Amino acid sequence: MLAGRWIDHWDPEDPGFWERTGAKVANRNLWFSILSEHIGFSIWTMWSVLVLFMGPEYGIDAAGKFFLVAVPTLVGGILRLPYTFAVARFGGRNWTIVSALLLLIPTILAAIVLQPGTPYWVFIAVAAVGGLGGGNFASSMTNINTFYPEARKGWALGLNAGGGNIGVPVIQLVGLLIIATAGTGAPRILLGVYIPLIVVAAVLAAVKMDNLTSVRNDTGAFRESLRESQTWVMSFLYIGTFGSFIGYSFAFGLVLQNQFGRTPLEAAAVTFIGPLLGSLIRPVGGTLADRLGGARVTFWNFLAMVVATGVIIGASAIDSLALFTAGFVLLFVLTGIGNGSTYKMIPAIFRGQAKAAIAEGADAEAAFLRARRISGAVIGIAGAVGALGGLFINLAFRQSFLTAQTGDPAYWSFLAFYVVCAAVTFAVYLRPAPATSPRLALVGV
Repeated sequence: MLAGRWIDHWDPEDPGFWERTGAKVANRNLWFSILSEHIGFSIWTMWSVLVLFMGPEYGIDAAGKFFLVAVPTLVGGILRLPYTFAVARFGGRNWTIVSALLLLIPTILAAIVLQPGTPYWVFIAVAAVGGLGGGNFASSMTNINTFYPEARKGWALGLNAGGGNIGVPVIQLVGLLIIATAGTGAPRILLGVYIPLIVVAAVLAAVKMDNLTSVRNDTGAFRESLRESQTWVMSFLYIGTFGSFIGYSFAFGLVLQNQFGRTPLEAAAVTFIGPLLGSLIRPVGGTLADRLGGARVTFWNFLAMVVATGVIIGASAIDSLALFTAGFVLLFVLTGIGNGSTYKMIPAIFRGQAKAAIAEGADAEAAFLRARRISGAVIGIAGAVGALGGLFINLAFRQSFLTAQTGDPAYWSFLAFYVVCAAVTFAVYLRPAPATSPRLALVGV
């Protein structure tokens, strides 16, 4: 384990501590966590850009490209679980350094193999290694969650996630500039831009970030969180919000090319808009959840996602590229709001349980410590399961274009899923309950 700075006492719920020391330290860690996570997202989604450089000479059809971009989504989702535990095992600062440096592997490998004539299985293997970037989100969110008081978690987690998510449109914009200036034959320029940035992120994490002793070696929180029903409810909802964001981020450019006949440059010129707006608005989702309640914001947001998907279906039926693009951009924005509100719900749920336990005579300090421990573990689990939504979206598009030569069947399946997500949110968190119901522990979620 890397040697590093460890903070032994950390109590963000103490207003005096937060005023004197906590806010400054937490904010410093937040900004450098965002930088590393931002680059992680870029590397995770780089194949959504690289496939735009892969013309007919590569011999890969639309279905093959949808599967290619699905692979890093799957691997990144799976890696989010061990990355979450790594924060407790190694420390948030230490793991940020390691996870940043690991991004050099998929970037360098892609630079080596990206050329016509490379076997398809090699592309699949290298894209799978790109999943390393997906793990950074879980460890970053778990780490930042421990630094902030409950009243600031929605803002902090939203900003951390939003700043990381912006890595998606940024690499798409860089790809657009390269295609526009150097053409589709120069994908290695994109990779060359990111290699030094990865090193810079790792060095800054080493110099500026801290570890918290209070979360060290807390593997018991994971086992305990697996027994919590709320873990799986929130994981399901996160499939609908973040899973949609990352899945559409990978697939949108390919959809524009295959359904509307856009060139790589035309697709790249539009692809980044949705992820950019969805990323920027994510802190707004967290802030709205702080003020109005995460469950209420999440419920109405899912209903809005149903409407946006309906717009996409209608646009596809009349072959309107402008309306189709507007519907997808709106859907991206709504995934960003939902990302912020659902993540705010997680610490609020377990803090609500702590308050209920205190009301029944439990020790307050122990109850709130448990809430912080469990919420950190659940954030990692929900992040891992939610990321698999991106896999499902790309596989749905692959099957849809294979069988119907259009994305329509996939769009209808997405609409139905958002209806289910809205229903689950209402049933678990918003439906009026009897006075004796244990769901009262979730009031304020």
